[in-house]
Amino acid sequence: MTSLAGLYDAALLDLDGVVYVGPRAVEHATESLVRAGEAGMRLAYVTNNSFRTPRTVAEHLRELGVPAAEEDVVTSAQAAARLAAERCGPGARALVIGGEGLLSAVRARGLVPVRSADDGPCCVVQGFAPSLSWRDLAEAGYAVGRGVPWIATNADRDAPTARGTAPGNGALIGVVEAATGLVPTVAGKPSAALLHDGATRTGARHPLMIGDRLDTDVQGAHCAGYDSLLVLTGATTWQELLMAPAHRRPTHLAADLRGLLAPARAVARHPDGSSCGGWRASVRDRELLVEGDGDPYDALWAACSAAWAAPELPGMTKALAVLDRYVRPLGADV
Repeated sequence: MTSLAGLYDAALLDLDGVVYVGPRAVEHATESLVRAGEAGMRLAYVTNNSFRTPRTVAEHLRELGVPAAEEDVVTSAQAAARLAAERCGPGARALVIGGEGLLSAVRARGLVPVRSADDGPCCVVQGFAPSLSWRDLAEAGYAVGRGVPWIATNADRDAPTARGTAPGNGALIGVVEAATGLVPTVAGKPSAALLHDGATRTGARHPLMIGDRLDTDVQGAHCAGYDSLLVLTGATTWQELLMAPAHRRPTHLAADLRGLLAPARAVARHPDGSSCGGWRASVRDRELLVEGDGDPYDALWAACSAAWAAPELPGMTKALAVLDRYVRPLGADV
C-alpha cells in the first residue's frame, strides 16, 4: 500500500511538538523527514511560533539533521506583518510587542517598529517573546484601547517546552483582551493564510498538514481545504481527539512522524460502529465499546470513527477505560 509520503506531494509541518520540543528533536522525526524527502515529498515548516526568524529556525532544523532552507520556513510573524502592511502601507509605524522574529518580519514589509502607544502607531502587532513584560502588554493595551487596529501572530494559549507546558501567545493576548474588552485579528493557524503560503512555496497541489494540535493545525487544515495528519507527540491527548468536534477532526492519525512512511489507517464502517486493524468499536445502548487486539492506535482510530458517527453519544466511560487499559501496557505515548 502507498505511504502517506507517496499519496501527498508536500508536507506542511508544524514544528513545536511535531519536529522538535525545545532544543531536541522529537523521537523518530529526523529520520522520518529525511526518508519522506528522499521519497520525493516536499517539506515546508509552517509554524505559529513568531519569536524566531525563519533563518534561525532553518539553522536549528539543520542542526537536528532535518532538511530545511530559510525559504522553507513560514511563520505567523510573516503572516501578521503582511496583514499590517496591507492595512497601513509602507513606512507606517507599527507597535511591535514580540521578539526578533516579529521585528524582522515587520521591517521586511517596510514598516517602522515602535515600542510605545505614544509613538503614533497605525496598528499593534503582538507575538510571543519570553522577555515580554507587564510594560509591553500595557503599551499594547493603551494603543488598543485608543482604537488602534490589533493584529496577533497566533492565539496558542500554551506552548510545549523541554520542561513541560508553558503559557503561549494566546495567554498573553488574553491579558490585553481582559484589559480592553477587545479581540485581535489572528494571522496564524487556524487561519488558512499560513497553510496557503506553505503550499505556494512548495508548489504543492495535494499537500498534507501535519500537526499536534486540533485547534490550530487540524482546524487550519479544514479552513484551507487540506487533509491533515495528527501526531500524538505534543499538545493533544487521545481523550481530546476522541471528543473532537467535526471541524477539528484529522484525516489521518499516527503516533509520530513515522506515520508519513506508512499507509493511511483504513477504517471500515459497520451498522453499529467501526473497525481498524484488529480492533472493533461499536455503539451499544448509547455506550461506546472497544474490543480487540493489535496496534493501540488502530484501536483509537476505530473508536474515533464510531464516536464521531454518533455525535449524541453521552457515555464514553467504557471506551476510555478500555483504551487506557490496552494503550499503556503497549508503551504507546497516547
